[in-house]
Amino acid sequence: TFARITPFSLRTRTDNIRDYAGLYMKDLVLTFSIVLCLLSLGGIPPLSDFFGKLYLFWHGWKAGLYISITVALVTSVISIYYYLKIIKLMLTKTTNPVDTLKTYEKQKSLVSSVISTKLKSSVEMAMILCALASTLSGLFMDPIIKITRNTFF
Repeated sequence: TFARITPFSLRTRTDNIRDYAGLYMKDLVLTFSIVLCLLSLGGIPPLSDFFGKLYLFWHGWKAGLYISITVALVTSVISIYYYLKIIKLMLTKTTNPVDTLKTYEKQKSLVSSVISTKLKSSVEMAMILCALASTLSGLFMDPIIKITRNTFF
């Protein structure tokens, strides 16, 4: 998730969450990538962090850490609410087109358009690969766990 937030803050020169408004209109790949990461952090199945939380909570419960697991479950639900608010902001709100134009004009003045295009495409490719890795590792978690158990235990 931080790897997605960094390109956004480099492009817009801001770290304010309110500036994510209407991001899907400006950069669809970045929006898609951030949405997948936020849903994964929230523990939404079938993404990989869901299985991480599931195993962590399950083993904590088996170890008798009932209060800790209850607190962790409650805070996980609360975090999903805040992640969904950010996703809603990115997908529903719109920004002033003049502000968007000013932001991208600053970006063009800092780096030549050729370098900017190559850098943007490589960053987008890395974001797509990371999003796919997060999703596919969640979908294929059972074979991954079996391979790990057979190899290490």
